[in-house]
Amino acid sequence: MPGAASFAVAASGGRDSTALLHCAARVARAAGLRVHALHVHHGLQPAADAWLAALGAQCRRWTRAGLPVTLHHARLQGAPAAGESVEAWARRERYRALAGLAREAGCGLVLLAHHRRDQAETVLLQMLRGGGARATAAMPRAAQRDGIVWARPWIDQPREAIEAYLHRHRLRWIDDPSNADARFARNRLRHGAWPALARTFPDSETALAQSARRMAEAAECCAALAVVDAAAAVTSDGVLDRAAWTSLAPARRANLLRHWLAARTGDGVRSTLVDRLLDELPGARNGARWPMPGGGWLVLHEGRLHPRPPQGGPRPAPAEAEPRDLSRPGRFAEPDWGGAWLVQRSGRGAPPELLSVLTLHARRGGERFQLAAGSMPRGLKKQYQARGVPEWDRDGPLLSSGARLVFAPGLGLDARCIVERADALELRWLAAGDVAGSRQGGD
Repeated sequence: MPGAASFAVAASGGRDSTALLHCAARVARAAGLRVHALHVHHGLQPAADAWLAALGAQCRRWTRAGLPVTLHHARLQGAPAAGESVEAWARRERYRALAGLAREAGCGLVLLAHHRRDQAETVLLQMLRGGGARATAAMPRAAQRDGIVWARPWIDQPREAIEAYLHRHRLRWIDDPSNADARFARNRLRHGAWPALARTFPDSETALAQSARRMAEAAECCAALAVVDAAAAVTSDGVLDRAAWTSLAPARRANLLRHWLAARTGDGVRSTLVDRLLDELPGARNGARWPMPGGGWLVLHEGRLHPRPPQGGPRPAPAEAEPRDLSRPGRFAEPDWGGAWLVQRSGRGAPPELLSVLTLHARRGGERFQLAAGSMPRGLKKQYQARGVPEWDRDGPLLSSGARLVFAPGLGLDARCIVERADALELRWLAAGDVAGSRQGGD
């Protein structure tokens, strides 16, 4: 049964996870715990249904023998996207499914059966792909993702120790024929290059595993250095300041770029993009842009590099715009404009009565806006130019009360609308790329 006195094991039914599940169940029995076996049916092999049935029968036999094991399973839906590696798709979706199963079982700890040979192979594969310190650090002993701790208790154990455990306890396992498929890079390494490497360098497995630990230390140092450099070269809103960045030594520029980009894309950073930025960004002109992984652009504006999400097509305002009531705090979606309004009580802003009946519209030309109290109202375009507001921050609807302009994206509230009162409201326009990270309110 689910509960705090339980943990999980990712169980494919193969030799390594079979040994780990059996060992974990024996330890759990002695400690009064329960083990949840988590199995993911990938739907890629004709025999996958039979593997699930065999694993279920095995768990039932162990339960009858007094081992506290409960099996949970999930079947993957969908298929790899065009051009996507089957290996990459299966790995991503498998971990997503395992996390869901673990949460359903009430487990915050999932054990994985990777061993030292797996670690050594991963180091080599990452090196052959040109990976840096973080990639060649390979698999950590433990990591926390999505509120779950993923642990590899056998990461320093040789494969021979696991095979000895299997034979000692006369365990049966499933052999996946895809493990011999030469289309997959790991299989080509495992069955082709690895035997020759092990014969030539008998200690290669131990040495590569040790290299992984050293690379993990190096990656941690690089991440710490990036935090130090970001404090000087990245603004509070996540924009890279070119002047501060170029003051760094070349290696630190590259290191900061990788960490800055990874934080914004949530994905691996292509070395080709880092190399282009290192070469082109120092002398680039205002308006220069570079494609971001996963879509969108990096745009240079007034000496700062801005990450911009993919832009959809133009979103014209309806011919007859419905009145808007933004007189209370919350978040209010504007689907036709691909964004939302964020209204917050601030003590300095627009009075609620002014925001109760507003008209939303596109720029028509001739609008005048006052930036600060005591300044002269000027044309909206001139105010944008005076404040250096980039083009993408000007996109979005205007708000008016009658003939009076109240709000312009990129500039905010017109100074003539601002009061200092306890109930005054601050108003922000959140474009599509900003909505997901905004504070939730009442739509």
